[in-house]
Amino acid sequence: MIRIVIAEDQRMVLGALGSLLDLEEDMEVVGKANNGEEVLKLIEQLQPDVCIMDIEMPIKTGLDAAEELKESDCKVIILTTFARSGYFERARKAGVNGYLLKDSPSEELANSIRVIMDGRRIYAPELVDMAYEEENPLTERESQVLALIANGKNTKEIASELFITTGTVRNYISVILDKLDVGNRIEAISRFKEKGWFK
Repeated sequence: MIRIVIAEDQRMVLGALGSLLDLEEDMEVVGKANNGEEVLKLIEQLQPDVCIMDIEMPIKTGLDAAEELKESDCKVIILTTFARSGYFERARKAGVNGYLLKDSPSEELANSIRVIMDGRRIYAPELVDMAYEEENPLTERESQVLALIANGKNTKEIASELFITTGTVRNYISVILDKLDVGNRIEAISRFKEKGWFK
């Protein structure tokens, strides 16, 4: 019997997923969580074979939890609505066994679980294509500057935090807008977020 724990912050989706998987003769849902922190506790207590989790959850995201489970024996499947290359890249680095999209047919999930239990990895085809298509165009430093802008810091605060001049910060910002092909900081943040490039 494949023992499964599910983490999903939308209760209806959580209930539906649990019911669907419980219908499979070789699977049993042994625990359900609403966020990444809860699921880590459940995995420790219940030692399931597989954990299926969403990415965007409160307290701790699915990707944060997956990174903490990197060394564990529990196989991790990310099940999300977000086909974003940055998320996929981070999930792969965390060593997840599967990355599937919620709009896939339900029988595909059960089959994927069996395949993953056999030691293989499964990634939604759209993501694989996307991962090869688009890389984050910003350097590490430019990404750092944009992350600070996203955190509400102004030019002066960024300069003092990174030990550079305000002129240098302004140069970085103009390069960032140019590389992301956007007109202002807010568009830059939303484009970067949309692509899942924030670490």
